[in-house]
Amino acid sequence: MDSSRDEFFMQRCLQLAQLGAGQVAPNPMVGAVLVHQDRIIGEGWHRQYGQAHAEVNCVHSVADTDKALIPQATMYVSLEPCAHHGKTPPCADLIVSECIREVVIGCKDTFSAVAGKGIEKLEKAGVQVRTGVLEAACRDINRRFFTFHEKKRPYIVLKWAQSLNGIMATTSGAPVRISNSYSDRLVHQWRSEEMSILVGTHTAVNDNPRLNNRLWTGKHPIRLVIDQTLKIPRTHHLWDGSVRTVFITATDTTVSGLTEILEIDFNLPVIDQLLKWLYEQNIQSVLVEGGPHVLQQFITADIWDEARVITGGNLLPEGTGAPVLPAGNVENTICLEEDRIVYYRNHAGKNMPAW
Repeated sequence: MDSSRDEFFMQRCLQLAQLGAGQVAPNPMVGAVLVHQDRIIGEGWHRQYGQAHAEVNCVHSVADTDKALIPQATMYVSLEPCAHHGKTPPCADLIVSECIREVVIGCKDTFSAVAGKGIEKLEKAGVQVRTGVLEAACRDINRRFFTFHEKKRPYIVLKWAQSLNGIMATTSGAPVRISNSYSDRLVHQWRSEEMSILVGTHTAVNDNPRLNNRLWTGKHPIRLVIDQTLKIPRTHHLWDGSVRTVFITATDTTVSGLTEILEIDFNLPVIDQLLKWLYEQNIQSVLVEGGPHVLQQFITADIWDEARVITGGNLLPEGTGAPVLPAGNVENTICLEEDRIVYYRNHAGKNMPAW
């Protein structure tokens, strides 16, 4: 057993898995390769939710001239193969039926429908199984999936833009440009990678945002809007019916099309009620693009997993200050011309109570 060899091929699995970003949720991103005598003869990834998984695409990619080598090959896969019937048949059954003798797995799947059952099925069929190759990286690529199933809540990404002196908004509430066009495009990529996006009433009223990813490819996130009294004008973009939109409100009303109402009790914690509903809806991630009040609520409650803060190159003389993150959570920093983007990670983000 050569650990460097295993890591080399598992790294390729991770590269393939990443190609499914924004397309496979609520399923995890998975990559797989078939290796015969150190040569990759097949590779695949989970491309689209509800369609074939990585292992299936990997086996199907093998050229006719190499199909006879499949039983002699080793399959590398970034996540434990499934053992249950979901949208597709179990991948563990496919591996057994193809007589693949050895499987190397990056990390175990903690989703209750799998949770070791795939490995057990393979081992009972006589397949040699090894696990834990680049385990941390394999878990990290699916941190939304694992957070959802282990912490019983969506993965929370906070995002805001601020001026050099830490101002998010003008005193009047009038929209002001802080970030540049390159950062704008990056934000739209972030939107394409999450299942939903959240703003509060003030942001929705003052900025009239579309909350889609028109500057990037992929699916638009579900738009979530906290609006207790439904004061956002019906002429604003969030009412246009172009994308599934959920208004979190205390007002019982009738809407149509892709617009929905989630009625909650504003005398109780809003975040808890919202996250409970998202969990029940199998919505595994939220990009919070609200104003400082909404963002600070998540920070104070310690219910967040990542934060991405864009600091533009300009100064604002006065206005609303940005939220404050705990120290020691910086993970990475990049610059897009004059914009500085800092990535934060909260590894200890709070679990939610059992619903």
